[in-house]
Amino acid sequence: MALKIEDYAMIGDCQTVALVGKDGSIDWLCFPRFDSGACFASLLGKPDHGRWCISPTSKIRSTKRRYRPGTLILETEFETEDGGLVLVTDFMPPRAGAPDLIRIVECKRGTVRMQLELVIRYDYGSIVPWVRQLDNNRGIRATAGPDTMYLRTTIPLHGQDLTTVAEFDLAAGQSVPFELVWIPTHRPEPPPRDPYAALQSTHDWWTEWSNRCTYDGPWREAVLRSLITLKGLTFAPTGGIVAAPTTSLPECLGGVRNWDYRYCWIRDATFTLLAFNVGGYLDEALAWRQWLINAVAGSPEDMQIMYGVGGERRLTELELPWLPGYENSSPVRVGNAAYRQHQLDTYGEVMDALHQARKLGLPRSEESWRVQTALLRVLERDWEKPDEGIWEIRGPRRHFTHSKVMAWVAMDRAVKAVEDFNRVGDVAHWRSVRDRMHEQIWREGFDPELNSFVQYYGSKDPDASLLMLPLVGFVSAKDPAMRGTVDFIQKRLLRNGFVDRYHTENNVDGLPPGEGSFLLCTFWLADNLALQDRFDEAREIFERLLSLRNDVGLLAEEFDVHANRLVGNFPQAFSHVGLINTARNLSNHGGPAEQRKER
Repeated sequence: MALKIEDYAMIGDCQTVALVGKDGSIDWLCFPRFDSGACFASLLGKPDHGRWCISPTSKIRSTKRRYRPGTLILETEFETEDGGLVLVTDFMPPRAGAPDLIRIVECKRGTVRMQLELVIRYDYGSIVPWVRQLDNNRGIRATAGPDTMYLRTTIPLHGQDLTTVAEFDLAAGQSVPFELVWIPTHRPEPPPRDPYAALQSTHDWWTEWSNRCTYDGPWREAVLRSLITLKGLTFAPTGGIVAAPTTSLPECLGGVRNWDYRYCWIRDATFTLLAFNVGGYLDEALAWRQWLINAVAGSPEDMQIMYGVGGERRLTELELPWLPGYENSSPVRVGNAAYRQHQLDTYGEVMDALHQARKLGLPRSEESWRVQTALLRVLERDWEKPDEGIWEIRGPRRHFTHSKVMAWVAMDRAVKAVEDFNRVGDVAHWRSVRDRMHEQIWREGFDPELNSFVQYYGSKDPDASLLMLPLVGFVSAKDPAMRGTVDFIQKRLLRNGFVDRYHTENNVDGLPPGEGSFLLCTFWLADNLALQDRFDEAREIFERLLSLRNDVGLLAEEFDVHANRLVGNFPQAFSHVGLINTARNLSNHGGPAEQRKER
């Protein structure tokens, strides 16, 4: 059985990620990309669905782990009952050739007997490879179809019940490295690398990147760790950023709300740009903008809400019946059918992201303006149609208030592109459409009896996405209507200090009820309170969110207030983006919330 979600740490090479448990087991790894088939999938099943465990054979008294400062190099210390102390260092060197994962085991005190269990199962645990020893007993080769992996080490390995195992003793001062490398089967074995030199070069690469961080406000350590996490979730060849490196970690333990998040969502664009700007990482912001432009290029009618890390459009959703799911949360899904949904807010996110890029001083792009004007033509035709909304409901389409507001944002940013940045366009017409949108939203999306905006036209329910309205400049956070909306959300959606997205019990999304509180929405609540000058309340919420980070500073998508556990895919980019932006908002005026709002 997999560990609790918070018991995992992430290592990565800016093209894929492995999750390492406190017990020394790597339970999730996809090679060669984030969205490739997993070769270790025990996170969603059992050990025989693939994992790689290295740990002491004797009883463990304590386990401590940490990242090397400013890096994604993970160090885990195991202290045994007999007084031995061993350090396992896990890392993935930034990709230069074949993707690889290196583990170095070093004895710090006493003599410790270690055990290794390697279970390679390609295609999400479904394929057992053919394994053979390498010449001179220097490791193994595991092949099935297009996938081949090499495990290279000086420790003798042997097979047992379709598993590779070993035991070895280390005395104080001794260490042994292991290198796991993936390569297409038709390619020759890649040359071995010096694991200790790779450790040093990986350390140097990450510390050089981290040292460029310009954020010097409160909570700097948490902000930097979140920036490093975002960098680790970036697909370096294209600049795309996955929402999370996992699939099917449940939003409700034992439930069916299990989705594949190993793709890039359009709506993440603006928040992510601002988060990278907080840290001074304009190169990453520029790469993300270019990924966005490339992804949405083509017929504007065909723009999707999400794409693959390379810009792929077909993300066909499948269920994997051989995997029982994390804590029996089934089905396990790969792909995401939501890519075919109509979500009106994505137009606003694209327009706002490119508007913010101009405000940040990113180099002018004529290509991006052509994309924007094409999208506006489609939006003008479609904005009065119902959609699936920001939460990607799998029920009937509705006129979601947040979606209409983001349509307004798209027109507003088009107007400002002409007014503030000398772009060429029919600004008078865009102003007219913007005004019609504004009037309709206030007429249909605001309920005077509740003194609150509502989830969709005619609804009496709140929705946490309404917390974005002042963040995008539709209404002042201090406006009585927005104060009422914040109060309504706190009254109806706040549980134990954390914000739910909406009432799943109302069956608005066509799925069984129940999910954790959404961490990003709780960050949005803190942003709103800060904009209302309620800084003490905002900081209290922010500190409560910080307390949810695991021992190495990572957050999942949601928090189960009843089980007191992280739930949802992990680590979640949006949660870390929220942490970065809210920290800046609470540091002083002029943070992302102030930058993004236009009125």
